[in-house]
Order: sequence, then structure tokens, then C-alpha cells
Amino acid sequence: MAKCMICDKSIQYGNALSITRSHISKRNTRTFKPNLRRVKAVVDGEVKRIYVCAKCLKDGKVKRA
Repeated sequence: MAKCMICDKSIQYGNALSITRSHISKRNTRTFKPNLRRVKAVVDGEVKRIYVCAKCLKDGKVKRA
């Protein structure tokens, strides 16, 4: 399953709403996927390839190799 190794962000589910004539006529389920990147990072003193979300990369929570 697609999951961030740092913050455990994964797929979330919600509704895709169809709005016609000022009211909701249909609801379909949709998925919100995290923006994952496969990067080389230092984990426990070793260089490993892990999946990390873009927000964790931007916040500096990951030390890249």
C-alpha cells in the first residue's frame, strides 16, 4: 500500500459531488492519494530507498543521502 514512511500518510477516501441546479444530485466515492517520492535517505545510519511524502521532504524531516 502507498504510505509515507515518516508520517504514515496513506490513501484517504471521500465523496466526489455532482452539483446541478444548486443542489447535489449524485455522490461517487473517490480517493485522495498522497504525493509520494522514492528517495535515498539515511535510516539508522544506513542508506535506504524509502517512500516519503512531499510535505516531509519540504519540512526537512528526512536526511537525504
